[in-house]
Order: sequence, then structure tokens, then C-alpha cells
Amino acid sequence: MPNIIRFENINAPELAVFHSLKDSALKRDDIFIAESVKVIDVALDRGIEPVSFLMEERQIEGIGKDIIARCPNVPVFTAPREVLSSMTGYELTRGLLCAMKRPPQKSLEEVLKNAKKIAVLERLSDSVNVGAIFRSAAALGMDAVLLFNNCSEPLNRRTVRVSMGSVFLVPWAFFPKETFPTPENAVEFLKEKGYLTAALALKDNSININDKKLRENEKIALFFGAEGDGLSASTIENCDLTVKIPMHHNVDSLNVAAAAAISFWQLGNN
Repeated sequence: MPNIIRFENINAPELAVFHSLKDSALKRDDIFIAESVKVIDVALDRGIEPVSFLMEERQIEGIGKDIIARCPNVPVFTAPREVLSSMTGYELTRGLLCAMKRPPQKSLEEVLKNAKKIAVLERLSDSVNVGAIFRSAAALGMDAVLLFNNCSEPLNRRTVRVSMGSVFLVPWAFFPKETFPTPENAVEFLKEKGYLTAALALKDNSININDKKLRENEKIALFFGAEGDGLSASTIENCDLTVKIPMHHNVDSLNVAAAAAISFWQLGNN
């Protein structure tokens, strides 16, 4: 039997995890929020443990029915639509949220064990861009994503949603700040692991993204930088190559998520 628990007040303490706790508080409690049937299904398929659901009453026999059947012992909190509509952002969730336990954080060694094509993200603070990059990485055959600690967290609520669950499909890890205090340390680490390091940047010495030099090495790490500022000068300087995507009409740059998608496709099709 489904464990259905009805509420008339969204301020009930049991519901705080869904609407009043920030991502930093959720992380401290080893919880993250997954939104929509598609994302929750992907997470469950990867063995991630659900803690509780929140859904509109009409979705219990609607889009939530199969999800509830997969998790018969997990509490399902519900309320009328008019009650839940007062919850910030709720209209974007398609009527279904799931609080889930954070999976164990993978180490760099675990993530890189069988990875040949990896993306490295530096100072990407926009959760939408990080989520979009993960979605492209999964769809276009990248093996892993590495992040500096100044990036948006992949299990950020919005990142998970934008990625459509791809954060559960592509292995990822952070560079530990204590071990890698500067980007140069990370670049050198990947070189020692046998990766050709390539910085995406518009510089006079940049090579075209379809240059054969990018395919001369079995393993490659593509570096992508912050929205607006791009990669730090030290990262560009220490990478083996600087790479650009040719553009027309005097457009000077692309959104980082778009640039990543083009780069991933190019690597997989040449």
C-alpha cells in the first residue's frame, strides 16, 4: 500500500526539505531534490535512494502512479493544488518532487579510471549552464566531468533538473581544494595522467576545434571557463593547446553550454 500523507499547510515541518531549505542545507543533510518523473526515474535506475515525495493529489493516480509503485514504502506527501501553488517554483516541477539521498562522492581516481574524453569546468557559477553541459556530455559520449570548487554543484536542485538526470549518468568529481589549490595543479595532474589538455578560448594562437591535433592523443581533457570571463589566464597558459570554435558575423563568443555541446559533438564525430 502506498504511504500517502495529506497536508493542508505547506509550512508543516515535514515539507521544509522541499521548499524552505537552501541547497547548502540540503547538502549538509546529505539530501538533494529531484524534479519531474523523467529525472526521478533516471535517479532510481542508478540506484539512488528516495527519502520522500511531494506531489499534487491528482498526480497520485496520474504521472506519479508508476513512481509510487517503484517505491511503495517511501512517504508521499500531498496536498491540493491550490495549497502547493503557493510554494516558490512549484509550478515548474510538473507536480512531482522527490527528496533523495546524495550518492557517495566519487574520487578523481575513480572517475578517471576508464575515462578518455573528459570536460573540466572552471568557475561556472550558473547552475543552468552546468546542467546543460552535463546533458550534452551524456548525450554526446563524454566519459566524465571534473569541476573546480568554484563551480555550481551538480546536485544543485536546478542543475539536476536542467540536466534531465544526466548528472547521474556521467561520472563526475571535484578537484579537492587542499590538493589542487590552483588550476595549474589540475592541468599538471591531468597531463601526468596522459591527457592532452585543451583550453577553449579565443586567442591568437587558438587552433580550430576540428584540428587533427585534438585527435592525436587517445585521452583528452577539454577545459571550459566562467560565463563572461572564460578560463583563467593561468589555465590557458598551462594547457597543451588553446582551441576555438570558428564563428561568423563578428560574433565574439558562444554561451559556454553551447560551446561545450559543439566541442563534444566534434570530438565524437571525427
